[in-house]
Amino acid sequence: MSTLSLEGVLKCGLGEGAGFVALDWVSRQLADKLGFDPFPGTLNLALQGGEWDAMRDALQAAPGIAIDPPPGFCAAKCFRVRIDDRIEGAAILPEIDDYPRDKLELVAPVGVRSALALGDGDTVTLTLHLE
Repeated sequence: MSTLSLEGVLKCGLGEGAGFVALDWVSRQLADKLGFDPFPGTLNLALQGGEWDAMRDALQAAPGIAIDPPPGFCAAKCFRVRIDDRIEGAAILPEIDDYPRDKLELVAPVGVRSALALGDGDTVTLTLHLE
């Protein structure tokens, strides 16, 4: 299995991640496919630069773990991550044409901000597993 290491800057999201994770079909698939019940919300990271662009392209090309939607919702794929070498979670890539290229959303079984005492602007290190 191939891994990627990257750093991102924690930023405040729009609050939409909690609604996405709360959808029955999303939380059920995350639990079934990743082995944990997701905390109700996502951790948003801002990533930039040529290295991130190359990694983002690699993620888009990799199959990942599919999150299959019912009609009317967008598909997504996810990748297992280790956050700050302490918390297992997943990076979620919604398959939306206009999804911001500099944004990466993470889910985990715990509230990562609280568990790691993080705030906006803090740097977060990820080890991402391509599957």
